Amino acid sequence: MAGPNSLYGPVDPAPDAGYVDAPPRMGFFTDTSVCIGCKACEVACKEWNAIPDDGFNLLGTSYDNTGGLTANSWRHVAFVEQPGGAPDVFAGLPVGPPASPQSAVVAASTGQDTGTEPGVRPAVDALAAAGTTGTQFLGMPLSDLPGRTLDAPRSDFRWLMMSNVCKHCTHAACLDVCPTGSLFRTEFGTVVVQEDICNGCGYCIPACPYGVIDQRKDDGRAWKCTMCYDRIGDGLTPACAKACPTESIQYGELDELRARAAHRVEKLHEQGESSARLYGHDPEDGVGGDGAFFLLLDEPEVYGLPPDPVVTTRDLPAMWKRAGLAALTMAAAAVVSFAGRRG
Repeated sequence: MAGPNSLYGPVDPAPDAGYVDAPPRMGFFTDTSVCIGCKACEVACKEWNAIPDDGFNLLGTSYDNTGGLTANSWRHVAFVEQPGGAPDVFAGLPVGPPASPQSAVVAASTGQDTGTEPGVRPAVDALAAAGTTGTQFLGMPLSDLPGRTLDAPRSDFRWLMMSNVCKHCTHAACLDVCPTGSLFRTEFGTVVVQEDICNGCGYCIPACPYGVIDQRKDDGRAWKCTMCYDRIGDGLTPACAKACPTESIQYGELDELRARAAHRVEKLHEQGESSARLYGHDPEDGVGGDGAFFLLLDEPEVYGLPPDPVVTTRDLPAMWKRAGLAALTMAAAAVVSFAGRRG
């Protein structure tokens, strides 16, 4: 039985879902400032969860090859290329993220005949090109390829990389609208899809404020990250966090991760990275805080994240109340009209 604050207000999700003596809430802290874009997390996620491949195409405008989260990509490493001061060199090339994760996914799975193989436009050495003009400091990370040098020079080009995943919201609209109980809250506070119960109705897809959940074309069922529920139930680390070589993805008790993340932001600010900020960590935000939150080096929109997500079922109690009052008013008006005619 859902508690009175299930759709709004501060709650501890596992006890609110009915678990007695629930363990601490577990989650992910993804520190994008140390992500090197190696995609080890994507590979580990696919291998452990036996997720089908989602094609081997490139976007044609980025090193990104998946474009966004889908039913067959539960982890997505975003590559955001940011040229800053070489307009002639980068003329006609993208200077930010795709318009939306959905359009990027379509582009990643659509072949384009550009006269090159494997279907990308002629290569531009962006790092070398950026060094041919006056440089402008864009902040972390270093401008050179990760690991190539110990003290790579700064320039007016940088990559921002982020391993995106389901947020496992405190107030999960996908769970609220599921008519079959396929989506359920675990004792660890995470949200999991039971594929054998999912009927493919798709209600959860528009309900998610992050656009995380997706359906597989061959069977219509919904799929997303489970935070490796089978692993954490045995005391193991989720596959993505276990495989991450830089500890960009950190797994643990959510309260401890939030404290660790706040300390990390303080250190980055002391080092001059004033743009560092946390995303999804605040229990007072529109989804009650995320079970998977991030340290970002730019605005959320740059990474394809909504700036102020709100659980889409938040206003349902008020809506049903107004609908009930309207129905009572109509019924009362009908009774008065009927009584007046008889008189």
